[in-house]
Amino acid sequence: MLHHISFAVRDLPRAASFYDAALAPLGFVRVWSDDTAAGYGYPGGNDKLALKLVPEGIAIPGPGFHLALAAQTHDQVDRFHAAALAHGGQDNGPPGLRPDYGPHYYAAFVLDPDGYRIEAVTNTPV
Repeated sequence: MLHHISFAVRDLPRAASFYDAALAPLGFVRVWSDDTAAGYGYPGGNDKLALKLVPEGIAIPGPGFHLALAAQTHDQVDRFHAAALAHGGQDNGPPGLRPDYGPHYYAAFVLDPDGYRIEAVTNTPV
């Protein structure tokens, strides 16, 4: 349903460093960037997530908002979480099964450096 989404960020180099690391285990890369923005998607493709520099006055969406990114394996979810924490993210739910969401729902949750709620998830049997 969604074609792409963009976020405002206060510090583009900091945010890009975080997303470069956190998205790599999921197979996403920076597909373009300039001094005011960066876009992420699959190698050779268009952006699905864009970061837009807005140094002042950004409002992070409240608790009802989060971005769930598709992972293919539990290992990808684990590596996403570890990379996110190593690059300025905060833990918002460690990797693991979430039986309330389904018997195969395996996810990890982080807050990015600006406070956005980001999830990596796979929902397939092991």
